[in-house]
Amino acid sequence: MLLLRLARPILSTLFIFTLLLAGRSVGIAADPAKPVFKDGEAQVVKAFEDSDYWIRHDLWVKTEFDSDGDGKLDRMHVSVTRPRQTESEGLKLPVVYNSSPYFAGTGAKGDEYFWNPRQELGATPPERKHFDAVERTGMRPIISKRHEKDWVPRGYIVVHSSSPGTGLSEGCPTVGGDNESLAPKAVIDWLCGRADGFTSPDGDEKVTADWCTGKVGMTGTSYNGTIPLAAATTGVDGLEAIIPVAPNTSYYHYYRSNGLVRHPYGYLGEDIDYLYDFIHSGNEARREYCDCNVRDEEMLKHFDRVNGDYNDFWAGRDYLNDLEPLKAAVLMAHAFNDWNVVPEHSVRIYEALKKKGVPTQAFFHQGGHGGPPPIKMMNRWFTRYLHGVENGVEKDPRAWIVREGDKQDKPTSYSDYPNPDASPVTFYLSGGAPERGSLSLQAAEDAGTESLVDNFSFDGASLAQAEWTEHRLIYMTPELKEPIHLSGTPRITIKLASSKPAANLSVWLVSLPWNNGKNAKITDNIITRGWADPQNRRSMTESEPLVPGTFYEVSFDLQPDDQVIAKGQQIGLMIFSSDKDFTLHPTPGTKLTIDLDATSISLPVVGGKKAFKKAL
Repeated sequence: MLLLRLARPILSTLFIFTLLLAGRSVGIAADPAKPVFKDGEAQVVKAFEDSDYWIRHDLWVKTEFDSDGDGKLDRMHVSVTRPRQTESEGLKLPVVYNSSPYFAGTGAKGDEYFWNPRQELGATPPERKHFDAVERTGMRPIISKRHEKDWVPRGYIVVHSSSPGTGLSEGCPTVGGDNESLAPKAVIDWLCGRADGFTSPDGDEKVTADWCTGKVGMTGTSYNGTIPLAAATTGVDGLEAIIPVAPNTSYYHYYRSNGLVRHPYGYLGEDIDYLYDFIHSGNEARREYCDCNVRDEEMLKHFDRVNGDYNDFWAGRDYLNDLEPLKAAVLMAHAFNDWNVVPEHSVRIYEALKKKGVPTQAFFHQGGHGGPPPIKMMNRWFTRYLHGVENGVEKDPRAWIVREGDKQDKPTSYSDYPNPDASPVTFYLSGGAPERGSLSLQAAEDAGTESLVDNFSFDGASLAQAEWTEHRLIYMTPELKEPIHLSGTPRITIKLASSKPAANLSVWLVSLPWNNGKNAKITDNIITRGWADPQNRRSMTESEPLVPGTFYEVSFDLQPDDQVIAKGQQIGLMIFSSDKDFTLHPTPGTKLTIDLDATSISLPVVGGKKAFKKAL
């Protein structure tokens, strides 16, 4: 060990000398390399471009928590990729940082490991089958190569870290717990010289980040997009800008909806305890402790899969509650047709940050889950806040939306989202069940009641297209003679009675006629959706059983949207009970009766009522 320590300075000198010779051999200019900017964007620099000469190394950063109960502070595994000039020329650069629970492998996929959605509402669910423990995919010193080709050539250092309890990082995964905010904070503190990094998870040989300017930006998609927001809520100095893409900003809003047990699209039956198992690739020696204390004690005893109520467990995993310390500039990115991490996740944070006054922009597109902003937007954001180039990005339009049919790198700019020209327009219902009723600007006199019978066997798309069915109610506007632009969050008020003490309530806003063609766009049929538990009509934190036959008023938001409904289409409001792809599946037969006179929906129409009347 002593010989190795003595040899390190010699090896380091030889390494730098080799790099300098290599630089001459490839014809690099004698002048020191540095970032180059044009039109407010960091440019690819030839001296930084060749990945063969990038420096890569890994280390472990000590945190301020011990989440795995071993009596010592957890250390996070970190990998660094930087231009050789940070060693050979003493160049200091800002950092683009990405953290994830997925870098070292994940657990088994399959419906058999999810909770069985076939259960009665309010009943204790049958036990979930567990898969074998995650087998870590190796002892890789390089965690990931994502983001390197975008950012290292443009004059950034790229850093990756595995989140707690995953890969070679110590601790327990908590799926939104405090340690998942404090872990990236520790890495940023290390990058800025305020925390200790080590060459091993249990050694005492320190590593410093003297190549970092002290300016850090974060980005990532989905869970990897959640972590930048989590880090920013700590208010850590040095985290100057984040670009969260499709972030999960509240695990309640991911696994519940207005008091209802609801699942992300494509993962029917998934809940937070499954996600814990899925990412838990960390230290096998501490796995039993983590499983017992986090999954079995904290999650299974408090996530309330029976009632679906919001409680302290979920509040502790809702980043809207933690925004006070946040000071980083935030560029949110999301898709309006993301039914995995639904768009309210970003919209709710975006609205709160505007009120808070931090630099904020939003990029929305019409696709599904994921999809970062164009590299030009990201480049301008990081150039401004990490390199400090005054490119005026804070004066750019606040909202950028990819219009239907446009390419994702060609968004249309707007002064804000929702569109400032949008205003709520109220629509009223007239009967037509079991066929189709009407949706209009004028309330009908004595519209009466209409009923539907719950049956999860029929999916929403089939119900929307059906000419005649007792399993949904649907109300249509007249055919549009001109396009209508919706921008914002629809809100519905329904007065209903149930034949049972509990019932699912699902609402879709659709565009008809339905397009089943092979070239149908994702925006052609479903405008937006929403779900609620009528038992939570008064409070998200407390369910009140329904008295069968008694009418109750339920009001809730549908998912935010920004969409142009094409000429020739009709807007349809569909009300049904169990949503086959999202909710629990109780025994069919629950009857919901809707009081049409006391039911309405408010749509955010650009141009307001006048624009809608003109379109008819």
